[in-house]
Amino acid sequence: MNDLYKMIFIKQANKLNDVLPQLFEKIADYSELLFTPNYTDVNGVIHKLVNDIDEADFDVTKSGQVEIIGWLYQYYNTEPHERVVNITGGAVKRADIPAATQLFTTDWVVRYMVDNSLGKYWIEHEANSKIDKDLKYLLPADIKRRTDDLNLENIKILDNAMGSGHILVYAFDVLIKMYEERGYSSREAASLVLANNIVGLEIDKRAYQLAYFALMMKAREYNRRILTSNISPRVYVFRDVTNIPDDVYKQLSETTATEIKALVTLFSDATELGSIMQFEKQYDIELLKSEITKIKADELDVFGIAASKDSIINMLNIINVLQIKYEVVVTNPPYMNKFETSLKKYINNHFKAYKGDLFSVFIFNNLQMLKPDGYAAYMTPFVWMFIKTYEALRTYIVDNKQISSLIQMEYSAFEEATVPINTFVIQNSPNHELGSYVKLSEFTGGMVVQDQKVLEIIENPDTGYLYRTNQANFKKIPGSPIAYWVSPHTSNTFIENSAASQYAEIVSGMTTGNNDKYMRSWFEVSFENVAFNQDNISDIDLTQQYWFPYNKGGHFRRWYGNNDYLVNWAKHDEFNRSKTTMQHLYLKSSITWSDITSSIFSARASFKGAFFDVKGSSAFTDEKTYYPLLALLNSPVCMMYINIINPTITTQVGDLKRVPFVEDLLNNSKISKMSKSQVNAAKFDWDSFETSWDFTQHPLLSKIDEHNRKSPPIIDTISDVCQKSAKFRRRINKYG
Repeated sequence: MNDLYKMIFIKQANKLNDVLPQLFEKIADYSELLFTPNYTDVNGVIHKLVNDIDEADFDVTKSGQVEIIGWLYQYYNTEPHERVVNITGGAVKRADIPAATQLFTTDWVVRYMVDNSLGKYWIEHEANSKIDKDLKYLLPADIKRRTDDLNLENIKILDNAMGSGHILVYAFDVLIKMYEERGYSSREAASLVLANNIVGLEIDKRAYQLAYFALMMKAREYNRRILTSNISPRVYVFRDVTNIPDDVYKQLSETTATEIKALVTLFSDATELGSIMQFEKQYDIELLKSEITKIKADELDVFGIAASKDSIINMLNIINVLQIKYEVVVTNPPYMNKFETSLKKYINNHFKAYKGDLFSVFIFNNLQMLKPDGYAAYMTPFVWMFIKTYEALRTYIVDNKQISSLIQMEYSAFEEATVPINTFVIQNSPNHELGSYVKLSEFTGGMVVQDQKVLEIIENPDTGYLYRTNQANFKKIPGSPIAYWVSPHTSNTFIENSAASQYAEIVSGMTTGNNDKYMRSWFEVSFENVAFNQDNISDIDLTQQYWFPYNKGGHFRRWYGNNDYLVNWAKHDEFNRSKTTMQHLYLKSSITWSDITSSIFSARASFKGAFFDVKGSSAFTDEKTYYPLLALLNSPVCMMYINIINPTITTQVGDLKRVPFVEDLLNNSKISKMSKSQVNAAKFDWDSFETSWDFTQHPLLSKIDEHNRKSPPIIDTISDVCQKSAKFRRRINKYG
């Protein structure tokens, strides 16, 4: 039975090659398959597919989706994805890019992106359209009616990182509704959509095959004869093009041979560069293809000319996709910032201002692929909205494009990506009309809750978390963060007042490169070797006192404290060469803070005698400004500004530099007095806290001298003592 089953399975697969050639490859026997067909194995993949998954899940007339295979592929890809994204250090290798970047986009996000790009584009051109009733996720917005004639067959939607085709499959349904409004039958419409309207690109062959399959099955929903119609979707997979025989070039004209050679050189890295490829000129693809198709191979084809022709034709099809303009481009781009040398160099050469991450390169690149008034939709990490790395991207968008709508999700809503996410639509138009923004930051519970809240805002726009604003307001705030919820009055405070950087030198601290070697907790070093309350390095004998207090952030604590660490300055030449420009600030009184916080920002006074780490960056100012600035940084007003400038868990030096500082604070003696009083109270609390512990009761501390027991404590629990003592022993054994 197993032998018969294998034979039937292979014959059926080969038969399906006739109608789905991009999915079912011709095979000679089961040894060429990725698995062994087996009739009796209850643990085999075929048995599980047939028996473990409800048949209704495959039935599109019930609750099934044609994307089910895509969902299975996403599950299959989970382990490789986790392995690649969790590597420590080093670039993502070319072969690992698909695993690192392949994420199956949540269904409601797909619908939001397509409804507010393709759907909105149609409504703008069709005054009598009723399609909005079917666009469940179309956000409340002003519709600008357009009078130019729209040829439906010419509308093209591109997904240039299509994965297994989820976005294009839903776009197919929306396009069918458009054709039906124009009087086409669904059967005729399916053929036209497949042939004309939908375009996709992918670097992962398996994902490409599934997208191809999903689109063919979606077309078959509307046209049962589609599999025998010789119509194939315009979706393509990047393949590295190498080792083209000289016999190919010899059969081409000199001009064509020169162009093909240049393109082959570029496409030798096709699976790494993918959709961000840039071309020096506009190529006449039809002319090039006409010459390529005339190339002949001898009967034996020992040089592989036929295979080379196929590679070049696929290459030319992709170039054609990349060099035309689209009405709509929708994608969930790859999220990746660990580039190998060749990819890093290419991005620096072509997208230098947007090189922070591959997703930001896609945001910019896709906007260049739009026709005037066209729409680009994305799902990306939301850091581009706020942090300095993406300031050039924000400036470009705010100055030249229109953010049509945006949904900012709760910080950990999209678990698959492990980063905070937003989804948004940008129009290729500088009109600067009011955009629609939805703020879901307060609604925990994952993507299901986010979905519910979006539907609620569509049903009732007055629920309180839909904002309509003109993006010109973003330019009032330094760095142009996409702070759509900020009132005009608050935005104006950035214009009316000087930034904190005008009153203090706000700088990032040093990095040791090896904390185990150069850094210690207070209780690990004899006080005889610690230099306290110093303000001039040259006055210190580094052979005797070479450990210094070291500000390194820490947990939430305002006004004073978190004095937990020491740094070995005697060995500073080994780790501090890159930070020599800040040496004039070392050991000076400052205000310090933790760069990472789970909720509320906190700043602390640091009196003379301390160095500071990159995690404990600092502000240096004069005596008159010191306490008013510290008061501002610990106020709800500052927290509000930080949440405008960069509402992530990491507060960067550049963020604090942009906080408005009202000069009247300098003349308010009450604020200075209260700020100083808070510092004194916090210092008393910190300095006296060790009296609540009897350190002599624990044997692990018996060898710590009397001085260390009186040092500012860092101990919360006895288990913490044990952990820190064990770490202490490991460090001493390795470094002394």
